[in-house]
Amino acid sequence: MKKIHFIVNPIAGKGNKHIDETLLSSYFSKDHYEVRVKSTKYKGEAVVLTQESVSQGATIIVACGGDGTVNEVASVLVNSQCILGIVPIGSGNGLASHLKIPKDIEKALLLIQHEITTRIDVGSCNGTYFFSNTGFGFDAKVIRRYEGFTGRTLNSYLKACVVTFFNNKNEDSLVVTINGTKKYKDPFLIFASNSNELGYNFSLTPKASLQDGLLDVLIIPKMQKLQLVWFGVMLIFKRHLGLNGVVSYQTNKLDIIRNEGRYFESQMDGEYKTLEEIEVSIELLKDSIIVIN
Repeated sequence: MKKIHFIVNPIAGKGNKHIDETLLSSYFSKDHYEVRVKSTKYKGEAVVLTQESVSQGATIIVACGGDGTVNEVASVLVNSQCILGIVPIGSGNGLASHLKIPKDIEKALLLIQHEITTRIDVGSCNGTYFFSNTGFGFDAKVIRRYEGFTGRTLNSYLKACVVTFFNNKNEDSLVVTINGTKKYKDPFLIFASNSNELGYNFSLTPKASLQDGLLDVLIIPKMQKLQLVWFGVMLIFKRHLGLNGVVSYQTNKLDIIRNEGRYFESQMDGEYKTLEEIEVSIELLKDSIIVIN
């Protein structure tokens, strides 16, 4: 009998998606599965609940939520034989979208029922895992503002982008060195991605792969607002990588040193974080987690 546990974020997305044992009994019979449902009550609790499920012998642990919930659950399962499942009921759902996991709950549950698995790469930023992307600069500031809004919706995200763009001040001037060579003063954006989805069907790194052993890196230096508006236009048409001044490449390791400034503002899988370390080491861990897709 397989033990399958569901870690549910009840307020993910609009908070109107209900996953309980009654629903799951239609897909996972008591003759073959031992099903448990655990709901989170606060940010970070999915980590605790997943650790508990691992100790209880769960062989499949399903993250039901957005990218933040997936990150918390998956972080516990890196380099283990426990299988990650995803039911994307959040707002952005970047990783699930890349893996082509449907947003429809019933279709996502059917995928888990069929249990076709693959191994994917995992990103690490100073030892903290990310599965889609991590970024420094503008996108981190957008997420900081986005987290302050009541609802996590596409409209809230677009509003956060616009407000951040027109109020983008360098409260803490930053000079960074990339891989010990190139220096950037107050870079607009430093972005390292494992997947080709940023969320909401946006993509800064459209050629990124979860299985190529490489991170796709995008660096946008400090630009005038008119240049950045043009970048945004070209982003819509997925032609932004060819713009003058935009740096794009692939690597399995990226080192960023803070020469000035008190801290890094960052986001990892859509969650805002500040890093007080002087040096940030971002690397790719090949085939480090098993996921159902």
